[in-house]
Amino acid sequence: MTTEAPAGGPRRTSGATKAAILEAARERFAADGYERATIRAIARDAGIDPSMVMRYYGSKEGLFAAASEVDLRMPALGGLPGKHIGAVLVGHFLDLWEADDVLAAMLRVAVTNAAGAERVQMVFAGQLVPLVAGVCPDPADAPRRAALASSQILGMALTRYVLRFPPAVAMSREEVIGWLGPTIQRYLTAEAP
Repeated sequence: MTTEAPAGGPRRTSGATKAAILEAARERFAADGYERATIRAIARDAGIDPSMVMRYYGSKEGLFAAASEVDLRMPALGGLPGKHIGAVLVGHFLDLWEADDVLAAMLRVAVTNAAGAERVQMVFAGQLVPLVAGVCPDPADAPRRAALASSQILGMALTRYVLRFPPAVAMSREEVIGWLGPTIQRYLTAEAP
């Protein structure tokens, strides 16, 4: 199926139109945040009529949910020696944050918007909690341990990639892993206090 042509250009398939909308939405949400990003601006960036955004996503909330679909590609931790789990997880998240602007956009939106906060909660609950359940001493305690690990991971992401605190930005990858790895390790594998 083809859709209207962007600004008189060749017609796009619906898949290409959706991809263009999502790319424009991610960039706009990252640049402007949820509240200031508009359907009209996103449509303009995608080179389509705003009605097409509404046709595919129904609302700004629906568009944000689709644009913030994130696969954290969690590493398999079960086969690692226990003492390396924290370092591997911190390194994994550093790789994700440095390679994907969607995560920074989600974090910006999450701190100012309830729908954004809920979306981040869903991503971490759906992807981090199961991973933690597989490595912690008591799987029933996985949500609490995942929340503690998230506080460190998201805190570093906020200070390093969103607020860009100079000391956090200046730290090397190895330094971040060296500082955070043992804390994440303890949260995930130590006996509960």
